[in-house]
Amino acid sequence: MSQEKYIGMDVHQATISVAVLDSRGKLIMESILETKAATILEFLQALHGSLSVTFEEGTSAAWLHDLLKPHVTRLVVCDPRKNALLKDGSKSDRIDARKLAELLRGNQLTSVYHGEHGMRTLKELGRSYVTITKDLTRVMSRIKALYRSWAIPCSGTSVYAPRHRAEWLGKIPEPGVRLRAERFYQQLDLLQPVRQQARRDLLTESRKHHAVKLLRQIPSIGPIRLALLQTPHRFRTKRQLWAYSGFAVETHDSGEYRSVRGKLQRNRERMTVRGLNGNHNRDLKNLFKSAAVSASTHPGPLRDFYVARVEKGMRPTMARLTLARKIAPITLTIWKKGAEFDAQQLQRPTA
Repeated sequence: MSQEKYIGMDVHQATISVAVLDSRGKLIMESILETKAATILEFLQALHGSLSVTFEEGTSAAWLHDLLKPHVTRLVVCDPRKNALLKDGSKSDRIDARKLAELLRGNQLTSVYHGEHGMRTLKELGRSYVTITKDLTRVMSRIKALYRSWAIPCSGTSVYAPRHRAEWLGKIPEPGVRLRAERFYQQLDLLQPVRQQARRDLLTESRKHHAVKLLRQIPSIGPIRLALLQTPHRFRTKRQLWAYSGFAVETHDSGEYRSVRGKLQRNRERMTVRGLNGNHNRDLKNLFKSAAVSASTHPGPLRDFYVARVEKGMRPTMARLTLARKIAPITLTIWKKGAEFDAQQLQRPTA
């Protein structure tokens, strides 16, 4: 009899609910563990046979993945947005753990990538830089929103400059509102040097990786994209990178065939609804789109590609999107193969 066991874990900050199924799908054990490394490993060591474990991507996923990987036969960190079975019927930690084990046994889980420990430092520095940049942008937006709420025009960047600050604050007649603006300026002054330091740390770490030199050949590509991609080998084809970056085209169709004189014929009259996939890495999509915007305004082969599309009648927004979809697979090819950037790659058709 097979000794394979399927283990579903519903992970929380303090506890982990565990359900264990045998090879026939029979529930043989349920337990609640404290979220501590020693407790989890002790539980696994008490189980015999081949162990397959799954839990959902979350706050503790990276830590738990690194902890369990050496001790189990198969480990799947699954995408919670695609586990529709967990939303059906009653819900509790015990029920969720059992359903995860059932999905693992049926091979119906979509995994989330975890790996490449050599890139962990670069990845964390990239995350830090992106997060701090978002915080800084949010504070800057709040400053302008405050002035606009009092009908004070504030276009441009002088509203953020320290030398003009007293002048801008003097335009606010209400003392309480002026105090709010001062607090926002304090946040701005604190975040700007932190962001600069985070960028320096990211650039210093990125120079340790050979891939940065390769990607520097592509106009408008910097080390931040390297940090978010982690490794090109996680993507077998450009379509997988498109899906991860939010550039994959989704089609929705029904009633594709009809019977004509006793033979099946594809129905060409139906309109297919098209769009880009919604489940993606938004940071990476924003970075590829910003690279396309930058490349479309600076001389070079990427701008030539953009201008050619516009001259053919394509809308500028769609031309920039097409350029971003071109930059993504070129980045993947250069990184995986260690090849040189060739402008002829832009002439290859984009499916």
